[in-house]
Amino acid sequence: MPPAVSVADDTERAARLLASVPVGGFVIFRGSYAATPPALARLQALSPTPLLFASDLERGAGQQLAGATVFPHAMAFGHASGAGADGTPAGTASDVCEAARVTAEEAGSAGVRWLFAPVADVHSNPVNPIISTRAFSRDPEQCARLVSEFVEGCRLGGGLSTAKHFPGHGETDTDSHDALPTVSKSRAQLDAVELAPFRAAIAAGVDAIMTAHVAYPSLDPSGTPATFSAPILRGLLRDELRFRGVVVSDSLLMGAAGEEVSARAPDLVAAGVDVLLDVSHPEIALTSILAAVEDGQLDEALVQEAFERVWLMKTKVAPALPGTRAGAELARSVAARAIKITGDPGAVLAGGHRVPLIVIRPHTDYPDPTRADTASILEAASDRYVLWEVGPDTTKTEIRAIQERVATAGRAVLALLVKPAAWHAFGLLPWQHAFAEAVLRTVPTVLCVLGSPDADRTLSNPAARIASYSDVEASVRAVSQVLETAAGS
Repeated sequence: MPPAVSVADDTERAARLLASVPVGGFVIFRGSYAATPPALARLQALSPTPLLFASDLERGAGQQLAGATVFPHAMAFGHASGAGADGTPAGTASDVCEAARVTAEEAGSAGVRWLFAPVADVHSNPVNPIISTRAFSRDPEQCARLVSEFVEGCRLGGGLSTAKHFPGHGETDTDSHDALPTVSKSRAQLDAVELAPFRAAIAAGVDAIMTAHVAYPSLDPSGTPATFSAPILRGLLRDELRFRGVVVSDSLLMGAAGEEVSARAPDLVAAGVDVLLDVSHPEIALTSILAAVEDGQLDEALVQEAFERVWLMKTKVAPALPGTRAGAELARSVAARAIKITGDPGAVLAGGHRVPLIVIRPHTDYPDPTRADTASILEAASDRYVLWEVGPDTTKTEIRAIQERVATAGRAVLALLVKPAAWHAFGLLPWQHAFAEAVLRTVPTVLCVLGSPDADRTLSNPAARIASYSDVEASVRAVSQVLETAAGS
């Protein structure tokens, strides 16, 4: 995994890069709401041309700018207003629009104008290791509606939106950070599911579309990933869907992008990419493009068209709106309304001994600045709970001690912290799965599914179940409120 470097730590390197390469912008990770603006202002002053600062802000500006609002994952928004007539969660479009507006305003006031959001992928594969709760829904129509609302909210907040990952990453069972996934659906199936949200995003006026490092044989029989595929980017996206905005690659540091990507920059431009994201060697990318044009291997007109699209997007950036910081209450409201309870937690937990509350996490190093201190928040729900954590390093001796406490209490709360994360395997570790299954089969259990709603798909049914669709602080506190009520009932 590439090392995490904060905005403050990396400013000097970025300044040196500006002196040697005509960079078009930077991607922001691990900044703060207070320290980022002066750092970005300095880089802007050093650049002879306007820079665009972009960031992955699917869950609010606080996802990368500590101190700004953190919203629940997209799937929580999709579930926040109960079920529709057909049983599909309806979602509240106004919530999504407002969250996007707040995100764009807060990010813009810090100097970040380009949002790499919304995720337009459909959660069609329950074991997808990298999309999951980042998608609004399993339903293409609902995804399309909420993606459109996000684009509109971003525009109202003065930001630039990006629908990702074209033509759809929701069906994959491989993390493209590691290796190249393939989606073998027919063109008709892709039209019905994957492409629907992107069509909606284009109709809503999305500013940019991010490519997927995924192969789609029905769209390009060569098996070339979409990021490098002219039939997908120029044929489908430009000619057929008539998208006129900026095409940005997904990170070129990802495993699915392949080797020596900097030297393959001319192939990316020829395929239809306007912005090369996370190029490991910008100098090599630049010289490769210049050499390809001079040798006649790359049409200069394609380079000029890409430049004009990016320049036009830069001119669309209006003066930053002041951050309203009005998102905290919306985050709490969405998190609370997204909670789905099956069974009666109170009936399981009433009376008896103190209840073991067991937080199971397959990884302890998720590279996610929005993650909450789940264990502490849940433990504070009531003095009737006694906390245990089961992580990848938990010993067999510790597991036996937990099992003994569970048997004595005659009931338990299991909290599963399973979510998509780059460079991390998805799902419980096999021995954690066996432990959870043993608890479920032994005593009445309240199962809290924090994150992916599919984390327990192969486990036995619990006596009661609480799903939050996210593990940000607002969502964990919403689960904690349910546990507090259950402990007192």
